[in-house]
Amino acid sequence: MQVSGRVIVCDFIDQAGIDSMKRAGLNVDYKPEIKADELVKTAKDYDVLVVRSRTKVTKDVIEASNAKIIARVGVGLDNVDVKAAEAKKIKVINAPEAASIAVSELAIGLMISLARSIPRADAETKKGNWIKKEMMGSQLSGKYLGIVGVGNIGRHIGRMAKALHMNLIGYDPFPISKEFISETGMIVTDLNTLLESADFVTCHVPTTPETKHMFNAERLAKMKPTAYLVNTSRGEIIDENALYDALKAGRLAGAALDVFEVEPPTSKQLLGLPNVVCTPHVGAQTREAQELASTVIAEKIIQILRGVI
Repeated sequence: MQVSGRVIVCDFIDQAGIDSMKRAGLNVDYKPEIKADELVKTAKDYDVLVVRSRTKVTKDVIEASNAKIIARVGVGLDNVDVKAAEAKKIKVINAPEAASIAVSELAIGLMISLARSIPRADAETKKGNWIKKEMMGSQLSGKYLGIVGVGNIGRHIGRMAKALHMNLIGYDPFPISKEFISETGMIVTDLNTLLESADFVTCHVPTTPETKHMFNAERLAKMKPTAYLVNTSRGEIIDENALYDALKAGRLAGAALDVFEVEPPTSKQLLGLPNVVCTPHVGAQTREAQELASTVIAEKIIQILRGVI
């Protein structure tokens, strides 16, 4: 069944989703570099707003809009004023399932990069410096991995880590699947115990008032001085000043960050530390994840307009 309506795509997304919406009968305007003021002016003309992370769907945009749907091609909804949308009875959707594998693989890659100092080894070798004697790393096998937030991504990481013969510790304020616990042998505990016990800690929580700076000076002090912290979720969950202090003082062995409190990062202090590995928010940046996110969102939009969901 064909559907009708106008869609504006405000960020770069995979063509597959655009093609799906057009085949279903939707009129799609692709404006991946649209500015905030232009979006406010034109939002009234569209039934669906599609964004990734660049575009901020603010209260001003929503109040100017006649949209039925706001769709985020990705995991979080941090850039959408969900409360303002709900007040106008606009349906807000995302595609959390699409990036799970990509983010999980990056988290594992960052852990290995930390444990074996791969970025430093690469940089020094390319400079002609043979620093083999300085490159004593550690294995992941046998280590304890603390997973903070055992949702879809956390469970994927747990399975991958189990295949590497790591031991799993999990914390989540919501119940963790009994089947997953049985499958992986995960030890479920409170956050403080996890931090005190884990050799690696990987974070997979959304930004909420409860999670903002959940990794503050007090929590970081509970971690082992030989432990590593990995964050591929949201930058706001870590107090970057406290993290810098812990790393600089040797109270933490290292950190790998794909996300930051401000993006791009404005403070170079943390990024300049030799025991920090950084990537520019690329957790979902694989061809497969971007195509899947685009097509998943397109299908959800089509089904909502058909009245199926």
